[in-house]
Amino acid sequence: MNKAMHLFLKALSDPETKLDVQKSRRLMNLKTIDPFKGFYRTLDTKIYHGKHEVPIRIYFPNEESYDTVDIEELQRNEKNYSGNMGDNTCPVILYIHGGGFVTESVESYNRVCWNLAKHTGHVVVSIDYPLAPEHRFPRQIEDCYAVARAVLTDRSILNVEPEQITLMGDSAGGNITAAVSLMARDRGEFTVARQILIYPCLNNNYEENNGFPSVMENGQDYLLTRQNMADYLEYYQSSEEDKSNPYFAPLLEENLKNLPDTLIITGKFDPLRDEGETFARKLKEAGNKVEHHRIEEGIHGFFLLEPFYTPVRETYGYINEFLQNEEKEMK
Repeated sequence: MNKAMHLFLKALSDPETKLDVQKSRRLMNLKTIDPFKGFYRTLDTKIYHGKHEVPIRIYFPNEESYDTVDIEELQRNEKNYSGNMGDNTCPVILYIHGGGFVTESVESYNRVCWNLAKHTGHVVVSIDYPLAPEHRFPRQIEDCYAVARAVLTDRSILNVEPEQITLMGDSAGGNITAAVSLMARDRGEFTVARQILIYPCLNNNYEENNGFPSVMENGQDYLLTRQNMADYLEYYQSSEEDKSNPYFAPLLEENLKNLPDTLIITGKFDPLRDEGETFARKLKEAGNKVEHHRIEEGIHGFFLLEPFYTPVRETYGYINEFLQNEEKEMK
């Protein structure tokens, strides 16, 4: 990273101040002002989890895939969603957004998910899970698990085989994605074929001596700070005991056998770099199929930028190669 860029990022970073949730939300919500939003091919619906609903937004990679949807059928069935995706032939990415468990939404991730659909040729289903501190662990994971269970066990929802569905998340969404995969294995209700974790948050501790050098190397000058991470976890947890729960911090899980084929992307200048790379190594040691790539110019959050940005373009290359190789093996 050149010196000018480093100085610019350092000026935007505040390593000492406690996170202001409302201020952060207002800042992140600026991304909902998107002049291209009217051009996206999307459908909003919901999955029911017990007595409450979990909103989802479905993005289509092209006009042809959008035209396969029976919209009237979807609307008729919305109360207990079992909408029909008609002759959908596109594989699916079930996406869980980042934001430290306390910010971001389907709305603020519109551009990210639209780009993901367009550049992978997948239907993307984005989950609008509830945020902390109003809703705390494990609500987010349980809601995302409920959506995953629905789309992976009921073929009528997306008209696609379970083997054609990939779980994916970035940052806190990577944490929830990994936790959902662990939960699916442990409960045995469905099987996740593959997962993609983009600079995932996987640990329970962001003290100075937490064992990962990247926390100190990159935890002050690159937007996401060590203090931010400690604050996010404080807002997310329901109690101190949560910090020892592997669903809260998947890096704590001792048994990592029989988990999905996994792609992990980390950034060289991300404080979460080392925990993501350690998780990749542990998954591989447990006998799973794992692919990991470090983006040399990557800071935390870079995947939210446009695909012409070099680190994003590089990441899409790895994502598409991973997805295509997985699809070849299925045939």
